[in-house]
Amino acid sequence: MQATHDADGGKRDTGFEGNIARFTGFSAHYDEVRPSPPPALATLLCRMATVERPRLVVDLGSGTGLSTRYWAGKADAVIGVEPSDSMRVQAVQVSLPGVSYRKGFSHDTGLPEGIADLVTCAQSLHWMDPEGTFREAARLLRPGGVFAAFDYDWPPATGVWQVDQAYERCMKIARDLERRHGVTEQLRQWEKEGHLGRMRDSGQFAYVREVLVHHVDDGTGDRLSGLATSQGHVQTLQKLGVGDDEIGLTELREACRTMLGNNVRPWYWSCRVRLGVTPRD
Repeated sequence: MQATHDADGGKRDTGFEGNIARFTGFSAHYDEVRPSPPPALATLLCRMATVERPRLVVDLGSGTGLSTRYWAGKADAVIGVEPSDSMRVQAVQVSLPGVSYRKGFSHDTGLPEGIADLVTCAQSLHWMDPEGTFREAARLLRPGGVFAAFDYDWPPATGVWQVDQAYERCMKIARDLERRHGVTEQLRQWEKEGHLGRMRDSGQFAYVREVLVHHVDDGTGDRLSGLATSQGHVQTLQKLGVGDDEIGLTELREACRTMLGNNVRPWYWSCRVRLGVTPRD
């Protein structure tokens, strides 16, 4: 994996340029429609790390800051690490006490070792070099600290199965189109199903397991169709000029409009949390 330096001294990893480009240009929309971490997650991670309030949380692949500012008021400090300038610019628009951001990669944050009680990856580990990320997370954590990589099951359960089915159909069409256009060849990506096994095999953690955490969110038909257009593969196709009809977005929007409308209703999210605890001294 080749790494170079920008003129301003910041690291630029050429191996991940395709991943960064994928999430460039729609950060405001992403921040508006994406979910925040489940309320119960902080309680779970703090108990695993045996702290009532973390001194420091490091959030890798922090994006627009949804998963970083979640820790405001729950931890003394939280640092979001994000390689995408576009995402970080969006993140810093919300100023909260104890919340800061820096440019960096999950495998090379530039932060001192042993400083964090918790290191998190929210909906981002599949875009990261696994071995390097686990090594860096373990380096950042104090003994007995916790690394948590969590992903949502998509889409949320809206309670209207026809809409959920339309969303799933749209995503399948978009994935197929992405492969047909050769987009996936420009990306570095790892299957989410393999996260837990790779964590175990890394040798960085004394204990590894997966936990399911559920929470309720609120949304409308517009927000659900907005979630679809916040997905990187959909955005990539739109940038290539593929039409909404071909992607399946037109059909999804119609289903959202007729079956959900603008009524706010509860959505049910399932969050898969892969946990790794570093060895104690």
